[in-house]
Amino acid sequence: MTPVEPQSPQPAQFRIVDLFAGPGGLDIAAEALGVPSIGVEWDAGAYATRTEAGLLTVHKDVRECKPTDPEFEGANVLAGGPPCQTFTVAGHGAGRRALDTVLQFVQRLVDRDKWDNIAADLDDLEDERTGLVLQPLHWILEAIDNPDLDPYHAIVLEQVPAVLPVWEAYAKALSDEYETDFDILHTEEFGVPQTRRRAVLIARRRNHGPVLPDMPPLKLPKPTHQRYRSKANPLDDGFALEGTVPQKWVSMAQALPERPTPFTVISNYGTGGDPKARGERNSDQPSATVTGKISRNRVVGPNGTDRFTFPEAGRLQTFPAEYPWCGKDISQQIGNAVPPRLGMHIISAALGLGSPSEQAFERLASWTPPERRTGDEAET
Repeated sequence: MTPVEPQSPQPAQFRIVDLFAGPGGLDIAAEALGVPSIGVEWDAGAYATRTEAGLLTVHKDVRECKPTDPEFEGANVLAGGPPCQTFTVAGHGAGRRALDTVLQFVQRLVDRDKWDNIAADLDDLEDERTGLVLQPLHWILEAIDNPDLDPYHAIVLEQVPAVLPVWEAYAKALSDEYETDFDILHTEEFGVPQTRRRAVLIARRRNHGPVLPDMPPLKLPKPTHQRYRSKANPLDDGFALEGTVPQKWVSMAQALPERPTPFTVISNYGTGGDPKARGERNSDQPSATVTGKISRNRVVGPNGTDRFTFPEAGRLQTFPAEYPWCGKDISQQIGNAVPPRLGMHIISAALGLGSPSEQAFERLASWTPPERRTGDEAET
């Protein structure tokens, strides 16, 4: 087995503020790595889940908060996954139509146009959620320009693939202060039992903060698993890319060992523009992208037809089995969340911690809500 790179500097030197924190995918990823975090989340359902999970949360709209708020004192890492509904292929496309406009707003931020002017113009967008993708850059530049704040040491951002041009514009805007890397990541290549593509940006401030002399250059994490290719020869045993990634992708059956196999998941919606062409995946394959409609998918198995439970849907996102889903729109909470296992990889890459250790992944898998912890668990 390849030895795990040492995880230093100590994760406790970092504190994450997670904008648009959702039910806590990045937060419990950070917890498994030993990094404290605080999330900003306005949705009542996601807030209820976070509360049951014991995650520190500011229950407000991000637009009502600012980096100088006392709750965020000491936060030196900024993370965020702005709402994707207007950018996603499954949505009505307001974000894609407004992409050029959003990029113009990015430039206005870089040129230090007053935020009040920008916020007023954002009100004219077709969908107000589209402008939320600008909030992380607003916070980053505020921290750079405000003499009472220290610029963030590192940045972690993720969204649907259509947002990659925005992350590219972010990288250009931050190039004087930060080294950056951005691209589309495939979640199954990081041990998530699901084929999901995400646009990810990571950044680390140049020559500042808790940096060791031997800290590796900033790079997005390297895949630990093979990419799933549905039309490849099954004899390829996971369809390795150039023979460099040893582990096969994780199947739904592996992620849900208690569920009788074999089973087939039949999507609630059609593919390729044909509502009758229901997508199907078998239990020996990764799940298709987990969306907010996952509870509508049919699961056909040896004991008949049923639906995924909320804990099962969460585990396809790599949430722990004991995660306390509650509140309204749980399927939507799960579908919108960052897969925690992917979160561990991108946080580690941004902070220069090396590859997450097997012990860290075990902490994620065995996570329990605070009230169920005993002994040493309760003290961590």
